[in-house]
Amino acid sequence: MYEITVIVEFEAAHRIVDYPGKCNRLHGHNWSVEVTVAGETLNELGMLIDFRDLKVEVNQIIDKLDHLYLNELDQFKVQNPTAENIARYIYDELKQRPALSDNVCIRSIKVWESPKSAVTYYARN
Repeated sequence: MYEITVIVEFEAAHRIVDYPGKCNRLHGHNWSVEVTVAGETLNELGMLIDFRDLKVEVNQIIDKLDHLYLNELDQFKVQNPTAENIARYIYDELKQRPALSDNVCIRSIKVWESPKSAVTYYARN
């Protein structure tokens, strides 16, 4: 089994509505996102998936979040834009991307809200 990980970053503001503390106020983060995919079959070049292709797919999703107030986005109007919900959103969006062939599955999405705080999302198989 092979695993490939790419890391991308974005900046965005949010607030956690009804949170009993400072996070209820508008604030921002420099988010880091680690995307790990896995598979057993390599292509004719000896790659599971080209790092560049995976980054392109992930960055297209991240571009929808970068330098925005996340609470205003449709996907976060009903649920708070917590690191957990952002990780799930990225997973759901990436799962639909054509670059992920039948040979490549998403292992996990890890969202770092700060250098010392992260959440990992993965779907049960």
